[in-house]
Amino acid sequence: MDILLLSNGKIAGNTHVMEFAADAIIDQVKRTGAKHFVVIPYAVIRSSHDDRVALVQATFDKLGLDCIATGLHRAEDPVTAIEQADGIIVSGGNTWVLNKTLHDLGLVGPIRKAVLKQGKAYIGWSAGTNIGCPTIRTTNDMPIVTGAILSSLNFVPFQINPHYLEASVEGHMGETRDERIQEFLEVNKHEPVIGIPEGTWLAVMDNKISYHAANGKPLKFFSYGNEPVYYQAGDDVQFLMDLNY
Repeated sequence: MDILLLSNGKIAGNTHVMEFAADAIIDQVKRTGAKHFVVIPYAVIRSSHDDRVALVQATFDKLGLDCIATGLHRAEDPVTAIEQADGIIVSGGNTWVLNKTLHDLGLVGPIRKAVLKQGKAYIGWSAGTNIGCPTIRTTNDMPIVTGAILSSLNFVPFQINPHYLEASVEGHMGETRDERIQEFLEVNKHEPVIGIPEGTWLAVMDNKISYHAANGKPLKFFSYGNEPVYYQAGDDVQFLMDLNY
């Protein structure tokens, strides 16, 4: 298993998607030997799927990687496309649409097989990170589709809240992000949540996990009945892979 779970696509000063995690992506490509990545753009709602694939290819080109990105939405047989690819990249967008589409097309099993059993590289950001969890219940997105499905790829044994923001907006009388996560924990007491801010990511190789940040922002670990705990990039967070619920 060789996985990069990014909080988001860009941070201030970036011109390309995933650019803030450039070194990690370069290392992953070298480590796995991946050349052909299939891009899953189903989460994209307000722009074209082809444009999103082109953005990924532009990132490869900027990083000097001899990699080809092709869109899964263009494949005659998506399952075969996943089987033939060296790696999988899942774009951000709407997590509910993405997860439902993967289930509707029968792709959850093939993706899990490719990543967990065959060791193919996986990079996700935002919605692409949400689906790496057991379920998508800690996404920030609205369920804009009916018949939405909660279970997902289950690469890691905890829930993630990408784009995590520790802030109170002046004049906003609704719940903060922390309060929403605490609500989740009240109902799901044995399911911890990891908040990863913009410009950060989790790397999982085999069963080893590490936390990284391009901007010094910490990971925030939420668990029921306990005060949240912060972890900086480089801190030992291996306990996350041993969580069981």
